[in-house]
Amino acid sequence: MVVLITGSSGQLGQSLQYIAPNYSDINFVFYSSSDLDISNIENCRAVFSQIKPQYCINAAAFTAVDKAENEYENAHKINAIGAKNLAIICKDNSTVLLHVSTDFVFDGKKTTPYLETDLPNPTGVYGQTKLEGEIEIQKILKRYYIIRTSWLYSKFGNNFMKTMMRLSLERDTISVVNDQIGTPTNAVDLAEALVKIIITDKSQPTTNNYGIYNYSNEGQCSWFYFAKKIFEVNTIAFDLKPIPTTSFPTPARRPKFSVLDKTKIKSTFGIEIKSWEESLKSVKFPL
Repeated sequence: MVVLITGSSGQLGQSLQYIAPNYSDINFVFYSSSDLDISNIENCRAVFSQIKPQYCINAAAFTAVDKAENEYENAHKINAIGAKNLAIICKDNSTVLLHVSTDFVFDGKKTTPYLETDLPNPTGVYGQTKLEGEIEIQKILKRYYIIRTSWLYSKFGNNFMKTMMRLSLERDTISVVNDQIGTPTNAVDLAEALVKIIITDKSQPTTNNYGIYNYSNEGQCSWFYFAKKIFEVNTIAFDLKPIPTTSFPTPARRPKFSVLDKTKIKSTFGIEIKSWEESLKSVKFPL
């Protein structure tokens, strides 16, 4: 079984490379964005013709949330056009697409965990272009999995955890927002969940489980509490100060509440999900 991974140099792509040796019966083929530009449909067609994948995990994305506010075209090219191109090529090649999306498709006005059936209402360019990608996939494909996730971190790529650790070496104190609530997600856990979906899909070819799913670790917290736990896990005493979102304005508005309900993915695929606190303990510095 051949599984093509786009965006292999990103955080999720590197996490998939990290777990790949554990699955000797799967031939993972990794392509970085420089080798496979998903916004170029002919590039996609050529790679698929060569690789002939049964599955494709799209880990390529424009994820610079604030930067996207001033670069709509670039974000749209990757998050929307890129997703559309992959959907077209996957359909032509009978490839099942697993597309990773985001909690930013929601506006954060709920106070209970978001369901897959809740109406998206993004408040910024990043969330809007990711939603556009979701819509394109659903229009073109019948065999797809869209997995929405949140607050990804790991020892790979750029993320909040690594930023906190870097700032702890540069500053005496850090102020962190305490009124945005979500769930930190270990990118390696997400990678494992994606592979579990593929294995289940392959073993149950007549079962139609396609559609949208939520995945994050269990539980919820603020960014401030997440930062606090990061330092606790790494036994670092550091001066953290909680601040409201109004004290830390950003170009893109973040969802105030973006916890995702995971009932559907757990019941459909039998995926056991760790709490975010437990999973955090597996990622310690120095890396």
